[in-house]
Amino acid sequence: MFPAENLRDWRGENVIDPDDDKIGDLEAVYVDTTTDEPAFATVRVGMIGRHRLVFVPLAGATVTPKAVRVRYEKKLVGAAPSIDMDGELEAGAEPAVFAHYGLPYQPGLTGARRLARR
Repeated sequence: MFPAENLRDWRGENVIDPDDDKIGDLEAVYVDTTTDEPAFATVRVGMIGRHRLVFVPLAGATVTPKAVRVRYEKKLVGAAPSIDMDGELEAGAEPAVFAHYGLPYQPGLTGARRLARR
């Protein structure tokens, strides 16, 4: 996996699926609070005036010269839990983000949030 610092440099770049279909633009990186490693990204999707941010796992993601390629298909990512463009992921919504992709969820130490925006 690549360092979170480098992923932040990709903000605004394309996020594509395994078939090279554009999903949207990288908006932010969320790290796993138990490891401080990149775990999810938010991707800006939607039409002009109706954008929202969806979450996609970064495990297995690769970079190309102009995009970040994730392991998940565009349709699945588009149906993922989302927040408003100026919204914040609420702690109670974290399990749904993991569940959407069939990933196990366990709160951080002492029940703390599992994801933090960097």
